[in-house]
Amino acid sequence: MEKIERPIIVPWDFSEVAENAFQHAVNMSKDVNREILLLHVVSDSKDIESIKGKLEASAEKLSNEYGRKPHTEAVAGSIFNAIGEVAKEKKAEMIIMGTHGMKGAQKLFGSKALKVVVSSRIPFLVVQDKPAKEKIDTILLPIDFKRENKEKANWIYYLARNFGAKFIILKSATRDKGFRRKMLSNIRYVETFLKGHDVNYEIVTTPGTQSFKKEIVSFAKEHKADFILVMATRDIRWIDYLLGAPEQYIIANPENLPVMCMNPRPAKLASGFRAAGGA
Repeated sequence: MEKIERPIIVPWDFSEVAENAFQHAVNMSKDVNREILLLHVVSDSKDIESIKGKLEASAEKLSNEYGRKPHTEAVAGSIFNAIGEVAKEKKAEMIIMGTHGMKGAQKLFGSKALKVVVSSRIPFLVVQDKPAKEKIDTILLPIDFKRENKEKANWIYYLARNFGAKFIILKSATRDKGFRRKMLSNIRYVETFLKGHDVNYEIVTTPGTQSFKKEIVSFAKEHKADFILVMATRDIRWIDYLLGAPEQYIIANPENLPVMCMNPRPAKLASGFRAAGGA
């Protein structure tokens, strides 16, 4: 495999949504100063050589259109583990993946997108459309009662340092006393971190008229958030895919909003993605 240090990986299937993901990668690479890698997954290793020319043609086209030529690589395996394996080997900065949301019968959508996301400890930015603008300045940070929420603090410093974004903490209007107590504990933890690192933020409570996952998406659209930052459920099970975990709805949201999703890990506060547990 080609030696590239901590690239931004774009899973590449020659589709329009993959090109949308590449445009996001171009914008974010300017702030983190990383190379971009187009990664194509084939089911059989004998197909790797035959796809290389097509990949290089895509790289040339993207270079001409967006002024940034990506590296390319093809690997054999399943998309549900190959993307995460390559990301781990290359210590990728992040993975930016295009998806058709809830549309497109043979594309990554719904539970399939979530399965790919939870295959890796590298953060995924899942996108459906082209970037709305070049610069990231607003990130929505939903907080509920789950203890995994505290681990979001591990990523805030990195995002604030590299993108200078403002964080909007969105808390659920839950009436359950136990859930409310846990949620407030999570918010206090995150707020202490934000204040300690001089991060610009505000806290907003949802109306509570819809499910929290739907209010998250509605709020993000209304306030033009550049992306929603979510944490996957710890030790997610097959039944969660079947029934639909909340993050599944958010990742494949009907408003086509970008979502950054990462998996829970032991919390070690320091700078950068690697400091939060490593790949």
